[in-house]
Amino acid sequence: MQSENMEPVNYYVGIDVGTASVRAALVDQLGTVVAYADQQIQMWAPQPDHYEQSSDDIWAACCTVTKKVIQGIDIGHIRGLGFDATCSLVVLDNHFRPLAVNFEGDCKRNIIMWMDHRASDQVARINGTRHNVLCYVGGVMSVEMQPPKLLWLKENLQESCWERAGCFFDLPDFLSWKATGVTARSLCTLVCKWTYSSEKGWDDSFWRVIGLEDLVADKYTKIGNEILPPGAPVGNGLTPDAAEDLGLPSGIAVAASLIDAHAGGLGMIGASVRGYNLPCENQPITSRIAVICGTSSCHMGISESPLFVPGVWGPYYSAMVPGFWLNEGGQSATGKLIEHVVQGHAAFPELQTKAAASAQSIYMYLNGHLDLIKKSLPVGFLTVDLHVWPDFHGNRSPLADLTLKGMVVGLTLSQGLDDLALLYLATIQAIALGTRHIVETMQTVGHHINTLFMCGGLSKNPLFVQMHADIMGMPVVLAQEVESVLIGAAILGACASGDFASLQDAMEKMERVGKIVLPDHKDKRFYDKKYQVFLKLVEHQQQYKTIMQST
Repeated sequence: MQSENMEPVNYYVGIDVGTASVRAALVDQLGTVVAYADQQIQMWAPQPDHYEQSSDDIWAACCTVTKKVIQGIDIGHIRGLGFDATCSLVVLDNHFRPLAVNFEGDCKRNIIMWMDHRASDQVARINGTRHNVLCYVGGVMSVEMQPPKLLWLKENLQESCWERAGCFFDLPDFLSWKATGVTARSLCTLVCKWTYSSEKGWDDSFWRVIGLEDLVADKYTKIGNEILPPGAPVGNGLTPDAAEDLGLPSGIAVAASLIDAHAGGLGMIGASVRGYNLPCENQPITSRIAVICGTSSCHMGISESPLFVPGVWGPYYSAMVPGFWLNEGGQSATGKLIEHVVQGHAAFPELQTKAAASAQSIYMYLNGHLDLIKKSLPVGFLTVDLHVWPDFHGNRSPLADLTLKGMVVGLTLSQGLDDLALLYLATIQAIALGTRHIVETMQTVGHHINTLFMCGGLSKNPLFVQMHADIMGMPVVLAQEVESVLIGAAILGACASGDFASLQDAMEKMERVGKIVLPDHKDKRFYDKKYQVFLKLVEHQQQYKTIMQST
């Protein structure tokens, strides 16, 4: 394999484990995706707020997609492997076998998913301690982090799970262990989801005060006492058994992993913008924010010094880009919310029929339908009387309030396709307004952001992207390779291989700008008004809660 200038081509495999599927890409040293494959994975929801998966099922899917992307390739040119995954909790026993995280005792279901909210009581008690480590998660820990889930297991499944557990892995670390046999954890996962400090290490007093003192007595063996920076080589590389499973050469470099959103940020935030006349050109990388939008959305902003943002996770040192502090905002339901709103509408069967007849996805059909009914006004103006508060699964940032609910103001008796299209548009606008709420909160404490870099499944929807540009009043940069999360995972493998001088070097050489979407500034006044209404919605909801809770 040689490129046009006759230099040998090196390849790297990136594997991304998302909420519903596992994806793999074969990526060359220029950051081009040569091959792509995906496969669905199982999910169980045995009761409300409980979501579980299987580590065996996920590993099998990793093997299937990897074998697909390397077909026809001389595997001797594959130099490294990188993983990213959702921040779900994997539980194994002392012999590294799956251990049940459910009342049914089904050991196949050994993962508590990131979106599982079973530990709401536990996280409330943890937040009630007001421990110093909470300063690094925006002042309030999320139920989606690992300490409340661990506490739930101890309090609810002590004999069947807690006392038998040998390892608690974040899913990205499980994958690197499965590939190498080494239990080292990534700095990214432990800092962002487990309260580890890149400067001070574990804080014994935190674990004791929340009732998990047994982890301290065990010297953190079960949750990680060997930590590696993202992109560092793990152990001696791919084991013979894992190599056979994946179809890759034994001994190739395996990188310390990243959480999936962080891989998306890593895979695009460093792209050169020279010549594009963007506000971030000739500005430090800290002027950019990466928005990774799929089932949920994450907003990754970096700074040269630590910035403490109320309701926004972090600051985390070197958790995504080495040498920079990371703040991570987020919305717990975005793609999932759009799906819920559209599929739950009475006109959804009609939409399905018409989209299929026109050979379009339901969302592309809705975008076209909005263009038909907008008449002479900009499409966004159709929602002048329709407003959505998007926290149907609680607010992750910047209010950090799990108890908030979704709201829709402006409903009529209409149940037709026009009504569905308007509700779809208002929901997309609400998500973009939520992004504005997060970014403005970050700006108030010292972030200086002027450009959005966007990736993930929702970034393929032009209406979603344009609404973010218009509502934020900022350009949105889309990567040339749409699978930025997989590029980020491959960059990890490239760094671990030693083919690049550093992670930043790999980022600069493997990332490229694709499309740029500019805001329509003449619509600014309308979206400023929409934002005022947006903030009033949550203000009213909080007032309603106060009234109903009063004695």
